[in-house]
Amino acid sequence: MGIFSRFRDIIHSNINAMLDKAEDPEKLIRLMIQEMEETLVELKADCARTMAQAAKSGRELAAVRDRAERWGEKAELAVDKGREDLAREALLEKRGLESRADALAGEQAAIEGMVAAYREDIARLEEKLASAKERQRTLLHRHMRATGKKRVREDLSRVDSTEALLRFEEFESRIERLEAEAELAGPATVRRPAEGESLEARFDRLAADEDVERELARIKARKGGGE
Repeated sequence: MGIFSRFRDIIHSNINAMLDKAEDPEKLIRLMIQEMEETLVELKADCARTMAQAAKSGRELAAVRDRAERWGEKAELAVDKGREDLAREALLEKRGLESRADALAGEQAAIEGMVAAYREDIARLEEKLASAKERQRTLLHRHMRATGKKRVREDLSRVDSTEALLRFEEFESRIERLEAEAELAGPATVRRPAEGESLEARFDRLAADEDVERELARIKARKGGGE
């Protein structure tokens, strides 16, 4: 495919529509950017060659015009010296050079037009390339976010919530057994208040214990008296 055919295809392509229809938009946009960059390099190279040609044509045009001007001066000199025959020949040379200068001027204008067209094409392609690279960055960020979300979902799916709950309950039961064992390992004479027992309930229990002790003392005294 020629450079101008590729350039026209790129410029008239709808990048967003192509990416939306692509099965692998990231791969497609990489290929598009590569194609744009290669086409841009070729465009700039052709533009540089055309600019060099324009410069060469400009120098040739200036040289022809200078020669034509000098033959005009020679014709005037010949007239001053009374040599009309030499003046005619000088004017013929001048006319030929002026005709050549007109042709070169037309070529120069055409070449400069080509340079202007190249510059315009380069600017349009650079704008298209910048748009493609921006879309590539957007796709990359979307891919990274999607990959991260997928990884999180996969991690969560690997965790069985029921199994985790059972493990927690087993751990809680183990702690309760350890607390019970610690309670039983303490001195038998020391009676610890029940968990969550109020201060008033504790005093009531203490008074009840004293009543039990007094009743026990009366029984023992009665038994002792009877004996």
